[in-house]
Amino acid sequence: MRHSSGSPRVDAEHDFLRARRRQVLSRLAAWLRREPDDVNITLPFDEVVDALGRAGERRIGLKVISLESIVGSVDRGRDFDRRFRPTSARVRQRWERLAQASRRGEHIPPIDVYRVGDLHFVIDGHHRVSVAYALGLTSIEANVVLVRTKLDPSGIRHRGDLIVKGYRRLFLERVPLRGEARAAVVMTDPENYAQLGEHVEAWGFRLMQDEGTLLDRTTVAQRWYTEEYRPVVQMLHQADLVGDRTEAEAYLWVACERYRLIRTHRWDDEVIQAVRERHF
Repeated sequence: MRHSSGSPRVDAEHDFLRARRRQVLSRLAAWLRREPDDVNITLPFDEVVDALGRAGERRIGLKVISLESIVGSVDRGRDFDRRFRPTSARVRQRWERLAQASRRGEHIPPIDVYRVGDLHFVIDGHHRVSVAYALGLTSIEANVVLVRTKLDPSGIRHRGDLIVKGYRRLFLERVPLRGEARAAVVMTDPENYAQLGEHVEAWGFRLMQDEGTLLDRTTVAQRWYTEEYRPVVQMLHQADLVGDRTEAEAYLWVACERYRLIRTHRWDDEVIQAVRERHF
């Protein structure tokens, strides 16, 4: 609890003004550092779940959760920033009533949140979270609903991260890799997922033409990974053509260059040599 003057009302007023100053200073610092606009914005729950793919939910009851784990909100309002500092005086009256109650030691009802991985999104209780932060607390009671998603939510910290997750989810719907293969094929530029998806589908079409049979997406994905992707990536490592890219990025780059330079879908020493001569 912050320092007390003996008057909960006066202390609550100071708490609010302090929180507002910190919000303004944080926004100024982000501007000076030229950080993206989404750095100080709470993550929108709906966009996160849409990007990851909703798989179900269940209520797990009352829990004590870390304030640091609360990163977003179901409400799209802009009354609070990413650290739940008030962004205007609009919330002041209600905010100070809660702060006074907290300083008097009154019981504050638990908030309601969705849990996605290790992240929490406020359904109800934004003011309570803001006051808890301002009073120096590190945890808060919450009624938690666990939301399961198709993609692992790890790595999401800012709104811009959702773009990569969204493209990856769509790629894995087109190319349903499993296990090790799913974890191995990673892009940093989200648009590369779309290009790689088209590439794998084209590879699968040629495979079905060669074998004269119809294959489902899961079979095509697994065969592409074992018969095409892994051998080519191994060859790229041997030729020192991966560089600072991910393996998937190196594969896609060389596959595109192969066809552009020598108009072929085969892999051999001639392909690798042509790519090396063109780019080294």
